Amino acid sequence: MSGIDKNSISEQNNEPVRLAEHFAGSEKFRDLFSYGMDLVEETASFLDGEGRLAAKGLSPSASAVYGAESMRLTTRLMQLASWLLLQRAVAEGEMTVDQVMSEKKNVKLNQLASRVGGAGWSELPETFLNLINRSVALQRRIQTLDNEIYHSDVEVSAVENTSPVASQQALLETAFDRRFKS
Repeated sequence: MSGIDKNSISEQNNEPVRLAEHFAGSEKFRDLFSYGMDLVEETASFLDGEGRLAAKGLSPSASAVYGAESMRLTTRLMQLASWLLLQRAVAEGEMTVDQVMSEKKNVKLNQLASRVGGAGWSELPETFLNLINRSVALQRRIQTLDNEIYHSDVEVSAVENTSPVASQQALLETAFDRRFKS
């Protein structure tokens, strides 16, 4: 072992690799962060413009699906953006991993599954369906990363293929859920 300092080897071996810090500083994370924030912006733009106009021409059942799914979509994206912002805070040294671990308890990565199919789905705008699909794919990716980085047991499922009856039940649940009332 000539030329190698034995003390530096033992110090290096005693230091655990902090996967969260490593990932947050990576090019892959920067790409994921950029993609996620762009998707949030694209969704907001669609829902405030083209989507608002398209929703006016939908049947009552499609309009109900559109309303429920747009709430799920925006809530899902806000949770994903929160997770991404926490990771960026680690990368920029604004927060420690321990602080992020505490804060990320408030981020819900496994809620608001989209129930694809049923009455009204075939009428929804293609752009809207694309945004849902992309947000679900991002949710699955982030859930997987969260499991790998933090060893959490977040359930990785964001889309449920259900019967039309289950879809209608989901709409009723959303309609009567107190969290969505003003």
